[in-house]
Amino acid sequence: MRTDRIFARLDREPEPPKIEIPRMSRHRVVLFGATMAFYLAIVVAVLGSSWLVELDWKVMLYRPYEQWPQLHAFLDYFVVLGQRGPTAVMVMAWLGWRSWRQHTLRPLLTLGAALLLLNMTVGSVKLGLGRLGPHYATQIGSAELFAGGDIFPSGHTANAVVTWGILAYLATTPRARRWLSVISAMVALGVGATTVYLGTHWVSDVLLGWAAGLLILLALPWFEPLIARAEALVFAVRAKVRERRRPSTTTAPAPVPAPAAPAMVPQRGHDEDDVPVREPVGAASGRGSGRPLPARPYQPARSERPPVVPSGTRRPPHTERSPRTAPARPLGG
Repeated sequence: MRTDRIFARLDREPEPPKIEIPRMSRHRVVLFGATMAFYLAIVVAVLGSSWLVELDWKVMLYRPYEQWPQLHAFLDYFVVLGQRGPTAVMVMAWLGWRSWRQHTLRPLLTLGAALLLLNMTVGSVKLGLGRLGPHYATQIGSAELFAGGDIFPSGHTANAVVTWGILAYLATTPRARRWLSVISAMVALGVGATTVYLGTHWVSDVLLGWAAGLLILLALPWFEPLIARAEALVFAVRAKVRERRRPSTTTAPAPVPAPAAPAMVPQRGHDEDDVPVREPVGAASGRGSGRPLPARPYQPARSERPPVVPSGTRRPPHTERSPRTAPARPLGG
């Protein structure tokens, strides 16, 4: 098995890939209209206490969790795949890695838009109808509407459809989109059926949850221009922040001027003390008189005679003997 291809796919792509964004085609519009009609039919059937409410009570009184108790332990964990918190964290981690790898924020922004639509649509219907769940029902055969509940439609089911269906919506190849669509549909169907088995939702709650989640996935292409503008705005803000930070980190500090070096005056030696210095004519231009000063006569340095040592004494070994000088003769002798 070649692992180089696997690790190559984990690296960041050099450029953002060209991803084909789904459009609101005629086929999608037809599916959206049919799903909306199904959604409204379920709401009307529950409001009118029709055969659908009778089916809800029959399944509730049948108590599936007592008929197959061996499945209870497994389905308690499986239903977590429909909870908002755990599923959002898992899917967000995957889409965050894809956003970093492909140099785009579209996966994360699409997930955020889908979850926002889910909260607005499903939450408003839940609070508006106020239906009680099977465990809190008060009257057999009643729809249990406007009683202060928040069970209709099923939030677990709608969340499973949207959270796992968004992976198929953001797939980059037709094959991946096909497989992810099948897997997400199976997970959503299983989560909805599990809530009915556990007795936490009516059958009509699950049907409306499937329809609500599918409507959001089908309507996402209408929000793609808004997602693109949001991505461009985020990138523009990031570019401005980087430009503001760039001068303080990349610009070199201004050079500090070096102090002027003092003029070097040559020092005269001991032999040059008695040498007369003649100034040039132009050097006295700053004085009161334009005449140069007269030079001093040359006076040779006097040599010091060594001290007289009495006869009969020895000279120290390190003392040098000075040459004898002839006595001076008187003039005219």
